[in-house]
Amino acid sequence: MSSARKRLEVRSLQTLYDVSERRACRVLGFARNVHRHVSRRVEPTALKMRLKDLALARPRYGYRRLTVLLRREGWHVNHKRVYRLYREEGLTVRVKRRKKLASRPRVKPPAAEVANERWTLDFMSDATTDGRKFRTLTVLDVFTRECLALRAARRFPSKAVTEALERVIARRGAPRVLQVDNGPEFTCNHFDAWSFSRGIRIDFIRPGKPVENAHIESFNGRVRDECLNTRWFDTLDQARRALQDWRRDYNQVRPHSRLGDLAPEAFAARMARHGEPSRLRTVAAKT
Repeated sequence: MSSARKRLEVRSLQTLYDVSERRACRVLGFARNVHRHVSRRVEPTALKMRLKDLALARPRYGYRRLTVLLRREGWHVNHKRVYRLYREEGLTVRVKRRKKLASRPRVKPPAAEVANERWTLDFMSDATTDGRKFRTLTVLDVFTRECLALRAARRFPSKAVTEALERVIARRGAPRVLQVDNGPEFTCNHFDAWSFSRGIRIDFIRPGKPVENAHIESFNGRVRDECLNTRWFDTLDQARRALQDWRRDYNQVRPHSRLGDLAPEAFAARMARHGEPSRLRTVAAKT
């Protein structure tokens, strides 16, 4: 039983039976010094308000990522205090528990050691309010975790995929390897000829084994959880704007636990400045 609850019971006994504080505490086995203790802790009203604002702005962030954002703003807090306030304010994110499957061997792709060594691609599907479906192309740098492209269209033939990749290559150079599944956009002659002309190796995962492309699968889950599932899109242009806003926030603001709580662009900039192994680089290479 909490101290606050026992204090209430002591006061109730005093009122109902007209007994002294000493006797009421003795009956309940409650120390008088604890009963008389007055907390001097200042209620962190400002911190609570800021935590609620951040949680409302980013409803799918857990308390650890919110702790990182608070520290960036200059709040001197640890994750335990944020967790306590997080629970008190009822901000806990609801997590859909997946059905536990039988254990099976997993194939882990070679770890990327530098930026642009390995990109991974995939598609996501959604629909506007009129029921018309659209597809989203996601492109991720495995080492820096940067989202290189997040493009939506009603149709995404192979030629549109290579055009999107050409825009990314124009600003940051070509990758050594593209890791993809066995979708028709990636197995067609056009994509094969384009990759050959660019000198890019295509690494296909085994059919029915999305876990072999775990980086992009995890990233797609974040996109759906934090962007696509949080709003309705009346038009394709609305979806495109929302995706680009989310991509910018992901690359520049969102803390990534595998990058030492840095945002992907900040991590990439640090790697470019130092150009040598570091603790953060070691962490990224192990994942």
